[in-house]
Amino acid sequence: QVQLVESGGGLVQAGGSLRLSCVASRSIVKINAMGWYRQAPGKQRELVATFTSRVNTNYADSVKGRFSISRDYAENTVYLQMNSLKPEDTAVYYCNARLPTGYGTDYSYWGQGTQVTVSS
Repeated sequence: QVQLVESGGGLVQAGGSLRLSCVASRSIVKINAMGWYRQAPGKQRELVATFTSRVNTNYADSVKGRFSISRDYAENTVYLQMNSLKPEDTAVYYCNARLPTGYGTDYSYWGQGTQVTVSS
């Protein structure tokens, strides 16, 4: 199991930057699949950026070139650096970690979310 706590959200003007943090309750060294999703009002939760392995990442097309995911193993933390923010980036951002259940499947753990609001 793992608990995830996000922080760093807030209100920012279009063109601005924010850095989100996700602190895990355990070591993330062996958690390869970990990343960020977001959900805007009235929309489904969508992938923003994730680590799909120790070295590979996956980004939504809408954030490529503007957002960057990174992690600090010593701090058990995954970051999302968001630059050139747009009003359409407004959403609740959730941290996600997938751990194997031991039965050949993965289980997804979620944080409580952090609100990001971008004003025009």
